[in-house]
Amino acid sequence: MFPTMKYTIDTTGKEPIYRQLVTQVERALHDGRLQAGEHIPSMNELATELDISRETVKKAYGILVDKNLIVPKQGKGFYAADLQTTGRTQVLVIFDKFSVYKQILFNAFAESLSGKAEVTIVNHNQSLDLLEYYLDNNLDHFDYYVVTPHFPLDSASQARAVKQLSRIPNRKLLMLDRLQPDFPGNQYGAVYQDFENDIYEGLVQGLALSRPISTLRVITLPTSLYGSCICRGVDRFSRERGIPVEYLQSAPEKILPGDTFLVLNSQLDAGLVSLAHVIQAAGLEIGKDVRIISYNESEMNELVLGGLTTVSTDFAMMGRMAGEMILKRHMEKIHCPFRMNKRFTF
Repeated sequence: MFPTMKYTIDTTGKEPIYRQLVTQVERALHDGRLQAGEHIPSMNELATELDISRETVKKAYGILVDKNLIVPKQGKGFYAADLQTTGRTQVLVIFDKFSVYKQILFNAFAESLSGKAEVTIVNHNQSLDLLEYYLDNNLDHFDYYVVTPHFPLDSASQARAVKQLSRIPNRKLLMLDRLQPDFPGNQYGAVYQDFENDIYEGLVQGLALSRPISTLRVITLPTSLYGSCICRGVDRFSRERGIPVEYLQSAPEKILPGDTFLVLNSQLDAGLVSLAHVIQAAGLEIGKDVRIISYNESEMNELVLGGLTTVSTDFAMMGRMAGEMILKRHMEKIHCPFRMNKRFTF
């Protein structure tokens, strides 16, 4: 006896028919319309019923078998799998790059899944060609696609990013670390930071935690993907409070007492080391005469320069919230908390 669910296809839409079938069976299993052990139509029967080719049904069933959603039995046909025993959620994580911050995020994400999902991770290196390649090869094989949509910010690249991400079924997409602007649909999930507004609020927190800032000097690199967004937030903060701001690409030769430095291009790189050397050569004391704030938080910051003050999103929380969405199968859009972590250097 076939299950009571009805298979329907839309021959006028852009979504391939085999993918429509995969999605329908998958949804039916998760919402209970298709129970474990129920017999489903044979490939010939479903092809006849829907007036489509047997090869199309064969492709859909092959994907469903690979995903452990249906089970073939020799001489008997296909049966719905028991998701409690065979249907571990399959997740493809597509990060832009694997940094210390992504490691924090990923560890929290994997831990929150509690072994209830199989996670595959790849890096797109901010290349839209690589993203397209991963989707071409994996689009029908995972239950969820977790993507950090960090790509060049020019209009052509952003339009292409939206086009590629839109290939992922809305309800299977979870964006991390950035909310892609103008993305269509409302079923996808996101846990993100807001670079321009977050740095503004982080600096406001800093003023509440310490003495006023007399001069703000920002060290950033032209290659920083979100440097321009962050600097807009810095400009707004400085303009509203009448604080002079200067943008640099490296540590300046001359440093004056009262300078506050915001280092955007990573805590532990040569830029921060050079800055510390110049401050010490000037006979000034970090945390007293000159203050330093660095962008993004990691455990090492408690040791660097006696305790490095940072402004940062909470990467561990970001990972946990993403994992909880997948476990609950309920997508939301959540702005991840961003705060100043005040230590010795500020």
